Amino acid sequence: MRFLILILLVLQAASEWAHAAPPAYAPVTPAHTLQFPADFGAHPDHRTEWWYVTGWLTTPDGKPLGFQVTFFRSRPEVDQANPSAFAPKQLLIGHAALSDPAVGCLLHDQRSARAGFDLAYARTGNLDVKLDDWRMVRGADGRYTVQVRSPNMTFDLVLAPSQPLLLQGDAGYSRKGPAARNASYYYSEPQLKVSGTVARAGAPAQAVSGSAWMDHEWSSEALQPDAAGWNWIGANLDDGGALMAFQVRDKAGSKIWAHATLRDRFGKVTQFAPGEVNFTATQQWTSPRTQAVYPVATLLTTGSTRWRVAPLQPDQELDSRRSTGAVYWEGAVRVERDGMPAGHGYLELTGYVQAMKL
Repeated sequence: MRFLILILLVLQAASEWAHAAPPAYAPVTPAHTLQFPADFGAHPDHRTEWWYVTGWLTTPDGKPLGFQVTFFRSRPEVDQANPSAFAPKQLLIGHAALSDPAVGCLLHDQRSARAGFDLAYARTGNLDVKLDDWRMVRGADGRYTVQVRSPNMTFDLVLAPSQPLLLQGDAGYSRKGPAARNASYYYSEPQLKVSGTVARAGAPAQAVSGSAWMDHEWSSEALQPDAAGWNWIGANLDDGGALMAFQVRDKAGSKIWAHATLRDRFGKVTQFAPGEVNFTATQQWTSPRTQAVYPVATLLTTGSTRWRVAPLQPDQELDSRRSTGAVYWEGAVRVERDGMPAGHGYLELTGYVQAMKL
């Protein structure tokens, strides 16, 4: 009888969660001014948020590696007034990947959990996000510590800033479509200096050094309904500059919106409007697992500048169907500017298996 009563209580709670009124998510508006250090942390009133770190590393023997660590926070359509500690008011998801050409494909892992019980959280204020034994923390000195424990790989990294924040779009208000509501708050930290250790399963940890790029983005309605996915690149340039560009595509593959930001080595920032930014595939790769066809090498134009983007290795597909439900290509790339080597970065290609849903 006690067990039956418990089951009935659980079913009643589930019914209440399912029938609660949809939450009112905080909007993204152009009039808002980002405030630091408060905006380094979480924004639980918005629907979707992520802290996304990508970079190129070098081992002691000079071998290049790419790495990615992302923490997502999602506010589902659950009554925030529900008093139960088990109510999934905030969800935390983690993705991590290592790109090693000697392996021939990504080593990756994923985690997901409801926030609570000090096992998974994204703190407000200065960044502190945790998902079991994965964690990213920003210290008072601005340095990030990143720890990932996985059967596939282990990261113990420190990321030290070397440049000011790069506010994307209009002072951090980043449009993602023709409608003003389809936008996010978005800033980047390029040219992070990386040190620490990386280990593959069954192998000892190796000291690594290199550079990284961090994006922090939060929104409530970033994509319009007919958007299928996006192409995005963030690149640390060899001369100390930084390049970010993205293009949102509809279900037919046509451009809905695009934007690019270039900060040169002197700190001058140039913004590029949608008509000035184009991604054109120069090499495609077909996944043997999903049969998706990805444009893994790209000619990117920003105004009159031509950037050629080539992958560290073709197979950098990440299957996250156990967490976000998406399969996408996310990999380390080399960048040329007008035919000359210019830097290293990461290219993200989403919506090639099925339309993305944030």
